[in-house]
Amino acid sequence: MTAMADTPPAKATRREWIGLALIVLPCLLYSMDLTVLNLAVPSLSADLAPSATQLLWIVDIYGFMVAGWLITMGTLGDRIGRRRILMFGAAAFGAASVIAALAPTAEALIAARALLGVAGATIAPSTLSLIRHMFQDEGQRTVAIGAWGTGYAAGGLIGPVLGGVLLQWFPWGSVFLLAVPVMVLVLIAAPILLPEYKDPNAGRPDLLSAGLSLTAVLAMVYGLKHLAEHGPSTLAGGSILLGALLAFGFVRRQQRLTDPLIDLALFRSKTFSTALTMNMMGCLVIFGTFLFIAQYLQLVLGLSPLEAGLWQLPSAAATTVGSMASPWFVSRGRPSRVVAGGFALMAAGFVLLSLAPWGGLPAIVAGCVVMSIGLGPTFVLTSDLILNAAPPERAGGAGAISETGSEFGGVMGIALLGSLGVAIYQAFAPATDHASFGMAVAEAERIGGQAGAALLADSRAAFVRAMQAVTVVCAAISAGAAVAALVLLSNARRGQS
Repeated sequence: MTAMADTPPAKATRREWIGLALIVLPCLLYSMDLTVLNLAVPSLSADLAPSATQLLWIVDIYGFMVAGWLITMGTLGDRIGRRRILMFGAAAFGAASVIAALAPTAEALIAARALLGVAGATIAPSTLSLIRHMFQDEGQRTVAIGAWGTGYAAGGLIGPVLGGVLLQWFPWGSVFLLAVPVMVLVLIAAPILLPEYKDPNAGRPDLLSAGLSLTAVLAMVYGLKHLAEHGPSTLAGGSILLGALLAFGFVRRQQRLTDPLIDLALFRSKTFSTALTMNMMGCLVIFGTFLFIAQYLQLVLGLSPLEAGLWQLPSAAATTVGSMASPWFVSRGRPSRVVAGGFALMAAGFVLLSLAPWGGLPAIVAGCVVMSIGLGPTFVLTSDLILNAAPPERAGGAGAISETGSEFGGVMGIALLGSLGVAIYQAFAPATDHASFGMAVAEAERIGGQAGAALLADSRAAFVRAMQAVTVVCAAISAGAAVAALVLLSNARRGQS
């Protein structure tokens, strides 16, 4: 008789694949909500008349709350059930979307966006851990994670485009109502298509640990974003330091608890730690350049927001292709080579982006496409390795750590690379009081004439220098990550630590 250990894992059936399609939909909406509001800022500003500070909170509070609640929601799903936490999040997300769409004041919209962030934090870890349980076969699981990753990447990229289309005919609140039918569908179909799974030996959640993780992440993310927007300051440094101290206290508490919120033993796995670092580095360089690309398309090339969004659709398609092709890459090479190859393509894409002053729009589009093709398999396989390095009962916590790492990577990219770009811009910009490129463009339009044209030309030249420097740095980081992946993941095998 064949030993149980030699029995191949069961293949997923049609029910699991349909369930995967259901899982991807809320992921798409979760990611879209990070970017879909960007184009609605002018119309909601005219309607609600928020102050400058309130406007910043309207835009930022969603991402803050997602990052802060990921760990708590991921481990809570391991304890009370992953399908249950997903359905709770879907109901809250749908309700908060309606509240946001109908918000009569800036304060009400901020509160609704905060609730959306808490609800959104249930989606990433619960969906990823459900995939771990639904797809036992490693090859099928890679395909499933590829579809899951595609949903996240595509949502963030098509958010501005879809937002622009809606805003042509409907009020700003329409960008939130997209989520309602999707979340209703999740609530109806999840009990039919998705299995329930939780850790049978999980203890009671530790509320102090949840509070420490929430405040630590919020403080660090706030400090990093403040650094990106306003440069070095006491507030930014103090927030980051406070977050680091709280994180240290969180780790110390986990070491003493019998049933910790996060199993720190996961980090003893070389595969887990390396894949998490690679995932963070990929998000760092990608998110660190998004803002520069958007400004280049609109303020240098003169495209409208909708035109700029449409020209980013090829990179969304490239991300989809790269993510869905991940199983093919994995079947023909070791994880280390696939991740290294993805980073090498990302490095090549950044080199193309650095040629934008000579290549114009074609160089931007080509660079984004090459970069996105490399991002797809890199993100999918690192997520796969992180998930497989954790025991099944801790999949929710592992998924939460993975998503928190991605969030931190993105925020660090915006803060560090954004600060680098601002410093270089200011070093070459005209001697004016305008600290940012956008402010200089607005001032040039106000002045008009030869003086305005000269200010615009000089400011554009300074911005292009800054963008070139950032893309070259990103190319170097990506190339270094490719070498590191070859070395540090050389012995990694999917399903092993």
